[in-house]
Amino acid sequence: MENPTTLADWLSRLEAMHPKAIDMGLDRVRQVKQAMNVQFACPVIIVGGTNGKGSTCAMLEAILLRAGYRVGLYTSPHLLHFNERMRLNGVSCSDQELIAAFDKLEAVRGDVSLSYFEFTTLAAIQLFADAKLDAVIFEVGLGGRLDAVNVLDADVSIVTSVDIDHTEYLGDTREKIGFEKAGIFRAGKTAICGDPVPPASLVEHAEKIGADLWLFNRDFNYSGDKQQWNFSGRGRRRNSLGYPALRGANQLLNASSVLAALEALRLRLPVGAQEVRTGLAVVDLPGRFQVLPGQPTVILDVAHNPHAAATLAQNLDNMNFSPYTYAVFGAMQDKDIDGVIAHLKGRVDHWCVTDLPLPRAASAAEIKDRLVHAYGEMPPASDTERSILTFASPAEAFANALSRAGENDRIAVFGSFLTVAGVMEFRNSEHH
Repeated sequence: MENPTTLADWLSRLEAMHPKAIDMGLDRVRQVKQAMNVQFACPVIIVGGTNGKGSTCAMLEAILLRAGYRVGLYTSPHLLHFNERMRLNGVSCSDQELIAAFDKLEAVRGDVSLSYFEFTTLAAIQLFADAKLDAVIFEVGLGGRLDAVNVLDADVSIVTSVDIDHTEYLGDTREKIGFEKAGIFRAGKTAICGDPVPPASLVEHAEKIGADLWLFNRDFNYSGDKQQWNFSGRGRRRNSLGYPALRGANQLLNASSVLAALEALRLRLPVGAQEVRTGLAVVDLPGRFQVLPGQPTVILDVAHNPHAAATLAQNLDNMNFSPYTYAVFGAMQDKDIDGVIAHLKGRVDHWCVTDLPLPRAASAAEIKDRLVHAYGEMPPASDTERSILTFASPAEAFANALSRAGENDRIAVFGSFLTVAGVMEFRNSEHH
């Protein structure tokens, strides 16, 4: 069978290659990685956690790039283009670079069946190994212990937060999930946990395997006022830092984990105070409490579980007053939709709920039922104070919110990467 010659055709093939979209376990991935025969001479950083992974990766990348290092970053999922998942020196990889890595991998894969995520993870390893980098950062896809990224041996592993999500794969308690996340820790290597209340299972696992565990409030922490903040680690302090360009309540926790990781790597990747300052000032991550310029205010946030929804609610409360808040909301069926609604129902006046283009998405009608149940009543059809409307796509839901919102109102788009991506595509097409 000939290899595809375009990225789109490659991705279509990968989607059909393996019988299961999510297939937990590392045996097949390990087998192929061995055949690839690639090694990293540079430090490898793996980032896992329920929420905050993307922000943590983006800050690490921004600071290391400012320090003049050559950096590879692998993240998922993407918002608009697959290429966003693999970045070399801050730039998304080109179709050609990705196709070359896919071809290389296909040549050694043999008859081992790989899922879409497993194949693309191994391709990223190939691509970054060929690029001869100073540092590589890999974001875990799901969980940790059995995630394809975990075939790598990390020099530093970060678990940002532990909360309830993906229960069908990871378990239904923070203790079970904490154990899965701790699977990325390595004996004798730095293991950082940024969750202020780490599950006992994570701490026990780190101690049992002999990882060098850094805990927030024990080994590192932050303090600050409205103007600036300070980090203190085991052996070094970084004072009078500016707030990260990423907005939101948890970003100092994430930034502290980043600075702990850089402290642990200081002999191999020294970074000066100015690089930290500039890196935090310029870091950019679409869809993470991203407030768009213009009126009405539009907020894009990929929050899709109760923990992230609570943070979104807090961030909305910290903003200037808006007479009305509109929500463009669409979610996957396997998410705790009631839990997300519980955090936001007191802050949203008008819900524009949407179908999403995936079979495992909850329908807009289903979400509307959950909302009616949460409020205990159906709002009257002509009510200007509250409404729940359903739409076939995020673009239609957003267009409706835009048509009704006053210039001092705000529109929050959340619930799934697909909800945010749909609105971003709509806005891009309007602006061109």
